[in-house]
Amino acid sequence: MNLHEYQGKEILNSYGVRIQRGIVAQNANEAVAAAKQLTAETGTGWHVIKAQVHAGGRGKGGGVKLAKSLKEVEEIAGKIIGMQLITPQTSKEGKKVHQVLVAEDVYYPGPTETSEFYVSVLLNRATGRNMIMYSTEGGMDIETVAEETPDLIFTEEVDPSVGLMPFQARRIAFNLGLSGNAFKEMTKFVTSLYTAYVKSDASLFEINPVLKTSDDKIMAVDAKVTIDDNAMFRHKDYQDLRDLREESAIEVEAGALGLNYVDLDGNVGCMVNGAGLAMATMDLIKQAGGEPANFLDVGGTADAARVEAAFRIILKDPQVKAILINIFGGIVRCDRVAQGVIDAYKNMGNISVPIIVRLQGTNADIAKELIDKSGFDVMSATEFQEAADKVQAVLA
Repeated sequence: MNLHEYQGKEILNSYGVRIQRGIVAQNANEAVAAAKQLTAETGTGWHVIKAQVHAGGRGKGGGVKLAKSLKEVEEIAGKIIGMQLITPQTSKEGKKVHQVLVAEDVYYPGPTETSEFYVSVLLNRATGRNMIMYSTEGGMDIETVAEETPDLIFTEEVDPSVGLMPFQARRIAFNLGLSGNAFKEMTKFVTSLYTAYVKSDASLFEINPVLKTSDDKIMAVDAKVTIDDNAMFRHKDYQDLRDLREESAIEVEAGALGLNYVDLDGNVGCMVNGAGLAMATMDLIKQAGGEPANFLDVGGTADAARVEAAFRIILKDPQVKAILINIFGGIVRCDRVAQGVIDAYKNMGNISVPIIVRLQGTNADIAKELIDKSGFDVMSATEFQEAADKVQAVLA
């Protein structure tokens, strides 16, 4: 589950991570009220207005602006709220902005220069250990830094049996070129950040930039946070943080039906049981000259009701020109899946795209016979190549 910046910062703050303070606003009037409150609490005269969407690169799309007066706060917030924000991480249509974060200005003058760093915590899948990735090049796209100056990216792996050790936090601060109070602040920041990552069951904490202020404080100016869905049962309070407006409506509907669905841009709908088989099926479609329109795993209970629900989800995509059903009957019997396909075809009655069904495993021969004798426009296949050939034929 992805979080907005202000939500991620609230979690960070609860674990002792210093953050750039801000107040979320739903309209321009609320933004002005938030700015006044921040001025009273922090003394800040300028404010940063940030669009709250689940996408990075907001500044490049005009979603992050500096306001030097309350009038500018009102004007900028009014323009950002309701806009279709297009960034390098959104689709070409962009995302509609429903709210903004009014944040304090932390780039104030002081005895030292400000510095920006990049710090993230994530799982290194190659080693099965959590990893802190960091760089002196904060405020930039980390992908660009990795490509052009990979020597400026450092990593620190954490032994799960002991957790993040103090010497590791100190090494991170040293590699970032810090000294004095800023060095101490960074070690505390990194330690608290790692604690927040573990305790919240996150799969990603990305802070870009981490700011060293002009008076040597270390704070999170941004926060990109993803919580592991598999751990949500331990965090009932996080359920309210989910913003369905930021997610695909079809994916939300599929999730409510218990289907694992990811919307894609292709022309062949997929209905498969098992993630591995689903990935192989998507490769099969590409080899046949098509493009997968979705990833859809119906799981091990592909009964008639579930198959019909999956059909309805797939057919909501107007780009779908064919549907490939690829089921391995281990837990589920193939004849039950075949009957589910037939029942769904009868109940829906308006399926206008060709359907290719490949069923292998328990009672696959019975399933093929059911499909072939159904009288519907459903083509059965036994082998992978046969299914690929039939996909290629219907797309021709």
